[in-house]
Amino acid sequence: MIGIMTDKTTVAVLGTGIMGAAMARNLARAGHAVRAWNRSRDKAEPLAADGVLVAESPSEAVQDADVVLTMLFDDSAVAAVMRQAATALRPGTVWIQSTTVALDAVAELAEFATEHGLVFYDAPVLGTRQPAEAGKLLILAAGPIGARDLVAPIFDAVGVRTMWTGEDGAAGASTRLKLVVNSWVLAATNAIGEVLALAGALGVDPDGFFEAIDGGPLDMGYAHVKADLIRTDRLSPASFAVATAAKDAGLIVRAGEQNGVRLDVAAASAERLRRAAESGHADEDMAAAYYASFD
Repeated sequence: MIGIMTDKTTVAVLGTGIMGAAMARNLARAGHAVRAWNRSRDKAEPLAADGVLVAESPSEAVQDADVVLTMLFDDSAVAAVMRQAATALRPGTVWIQSTTVALDAVAELAEFATEHGLVFYDAPVLGTRQPAEAGKLLILAAGPIGARDLVAPIFDAVGVRTMWTGEDGAAGASTRLKLVVNSWVLAATNAIGEVLALAGALGVDPDGFFEAIDGGPLDMGYAHVKADLIRTDRLSPASFAVATAAKDAGLIVRAGEQNGVRLDVAAASAERLRRAAESGHADEDMAAAYYASFD
């Protein structure tokens, strides 16, 4: 049975990093009762000023919640945190799982939901810090048709659009699409870093590169944005951190291997991001993969 939800819903947000914190704020601003928990409490504390109740534990956060939203680092973190919350989870609670996880992990998390009587939605998001803060994420969602009207106010509070990919969250259709999109994002991010590194090595003014592609099919606003972060040394605070991008790149490579596809560009992206993280850029914007060119 799915719990009855009203315009004011109690939402437990587990994970208040770059994305989770912004989502919690926007949910509170939309009039929902929001509780938040984060492993490092200091990252969640600022949310109190926005009317969010900061919980001491996952179980406290989810107690009597209508909706649980997970936005953690990876599938291991999601599984561990939900196990901590298990004793307080109420059958019929909706679980919006927005962490980008491995494909095989989606089914495992959905199985946990079934065991505890939760209504599971595979719902990763597209966007970084700025769209998250503005409530303009793209929600990729898969889950039961019968409960979609119930989760719509939650998605509307954090996103500009919801793209439905299927009726069965356990099938992972949304996570599959998220990995495909992220493969493009990471390839483009690493490409612009290499362009700048090569331009510097060859004594070419990067402005010449942008003038050459200006207005044509090779031009893209994203390249200008990431290049500007590198050229002006504005890599902190991160819109999307190197460490998280490296994790996602690994998921993409793994998904390709599991499905018989060799992804050379994704593998190279993962390696560049790994080197950038190990050289001290883990918490900087993923554009900092640029520095992997000099290791």
